[in-house]
Amino acid sequence: MDRATIEAYDHRGASWAQRRRPVRRPQARAFAQAVAEGTRRVDLGCGAGRYTADLGRPVIGLDASATMLALCRRQVPAAALVQGDLEFLPFAPGSFHGAWANMSYLHIPAPRLPLALADLHRTLAVGAALDMQVLAGSYQGHDLPGDDVGGRYFASWGAAALADVLLGAGFDVEQLQVEDELLRVRARRARTLADTVGPGMRILMVGLNPSLYAADAGVGFARATNRFWPAALASGLVTRPRDAVHALRHHGIGMTDAVKRATTGARELAVAEYRTGMARVERLTRWLAPSVVCMVGLAGWRAAVDAEARPGPQSVPFGGRPVYVMPSTSGANAHASLDVLVSHLRAVAALGEAR
Repeated sequence: MDRATIEAYDHRGASWAQRRRPVRRPQARAFAQAVAEGTRRVDLGCGAGRYTADLGRPVIGLDASATMLALCRRQVPAAALVQGDLEFLPFAPGSFHGAWANMSYLHIPAPRLPLALADLHRTLAVGAALDMQVLAGSYQGHDLPGDDVGGRYFASWGAAALADVLLGAGFDVEQLQVEDELLRVRARRARTLADTVGPGMRILMVGLNPSLYAADAGVGFARATNRFWPAALASGLVTRPRDAVHALRHHGIGMTDAVKRATTGARELAVAEYRTGMARVERLTRWLAPSVVCMVGLAGWRAAVDAEARPGPQSVPFGGRPVYVMPSTSGANAHASLDVLVSHLRAVAALGEAR
């Protein structure tokens, strides 16, 4: 998280907390009812514990500020409290069946929110409830008008943009509404993969859709018969197999899917799903501006964009960026050998470097 924001809460958070009433207690109690009895839930950015006691038990409170955690400990002695960063959650996969995030993720710069929510997706069980509230609008920076603490970073969101990010992060949005300059979300953790995307990407890899096997494994192209990771290693794009977060953070390789719905096979997808999904990927591309987009597999591109497309660089940009379409890396695609796939990935890298 933004260091200046944490320091603001450490130094001035106590007086700020005294001025804040728990106006969302009915929603917090409704959230508690939406989480299976006896399963763990987490209060992300618990602050002074305004809502922690209302979220049901067992509950864990997380905050980056030691001052706020000390206040929460006095308010909710029964809660387990953890000092940690929303962008690097210190929890094992599938730890929670519910996550309450009241005015916390708004302190993360907008381009970094997708990866933060991907980490949240990792820590939640399939079907887990998410209640999230952020500011509505377009402001981003450290000087939000009316901020009575000062120095905190805020990122406001439009409803459509946040819906795209949540879908990409692997959440099914059940309700999203703007009320009193606030954007309130209720969602569920879906059985799918989360995008690993962010600012400064060299390449945005776009798969067709996650298999159920990959969704459960937590990484794209997960089957041993899929040649994506061997080809990516051999081409020099990545240095660690089956680790999409490492690929993004260390090599600028982002990953998303044309369709987020996980299936046993791509044949289950409809053309309309490809078109809707590729429209989201195009918006993602315009926003984060990777050097090049690589479509892994021709089926989605042909269904949504160009029915006559051939492998290689395409003549028309996608989301304002050059796009390369390569054969599927699935083991079922016997027409493309590992060497052929490696050569395509090297050509993708060269196209990005030319930018």
